[in-house]
Amino acid sequence: MKRSLELAEKLIHQSYLEKEEYMELLGSYQDKETVVCLGQEAARLREKYYGNKVYMRGLIEFTNFCKNNCYYCGIRRDNKNASRYRLTEEEILDCCKNGYELGFRTFVLQGGEDPYYTDERICTIIEEIKKRYPDCAVTLSIGEKERASYQAYFDAGADRYLLRHETADEVHYQKLHPSQMSLAHRKQCLRELKEIGYQTGCGFMVGSPGQTLDTLYEDLVFIKELQPEMVGIGPFIPHHDTKFAEEPAGSVDLTLFLLSVIRILLPQVL
Repeated sequence: MKRSLELAEKLIHQSYLEKEEYMELLGSYQDKETVVCLGQEAARLREKYYGNKVYMRGLIEFTNFCKNNCYYCGIRRDNKNASRYRLTEEEILDCCKNGYELGFRTFVLQGGEDPYYTDERICTIIEEIKKRYPDCAVTLSIGEKERASYQAYFDAGADRYLLRHETADEVHYQKLHPSQMSLAHRKQCLRELKEIGYQTGCGFMVGSPGQTLDTLYEDLVFIKELQPEMVGIGPFIPHHDTKFAEEPAGSVDLTLFLLSVIRILLPQVL
């Protein structure tokens, strides 16, 4: 048996690899037999826990203002070409009404880190959604906040929180973000969200500038340690109004390979 298949089998049976083994396995993401081996096990686990159901989420992008200046992001603060908007509470609730009629039972409020939406405004919106649609879950994806803010949203009725860590490697994190932002704070936010009781989601871009097998290993270790309820990963897509405009896009094949690995590491993750 070839080495990559041996490592795939070891991951399947032990849910653990040494760093060198992980890196060797990740380097084989284009080997067809290894891809099939991991993919079949990931599909088996997915079917075991979730069958063939697809869970639809009603995503409401309610603001594209952001105080941050992340180097990869099209809505970063210093992008003067972005056409900015904010939805009113009424517009957000109209989206929920339309979504509910279409059958959505999870609403995701997602936006930049926009200071206009104070804790009070966010809590009011959450409470009104819950009042009108008590059988629905509310997910937030609005970035890094202080613990007291997270607690207030949770007390208002928020169920889930998505906060991609983007990379678990400190040096790589600084290549993607301005110095005012810190990986330590991002990780602290994720841990606090879990402590409060949210269903918590992390994740990262595949193929982001500066990413290596080393940094991917750190991502997998962090995800395994955090034990999130949700993981979101996807290929890096260069945005024309950022410093990474000329960088190549991330690999779809590697993304799918990593999805299989993550499913094996966390069989019940969403």
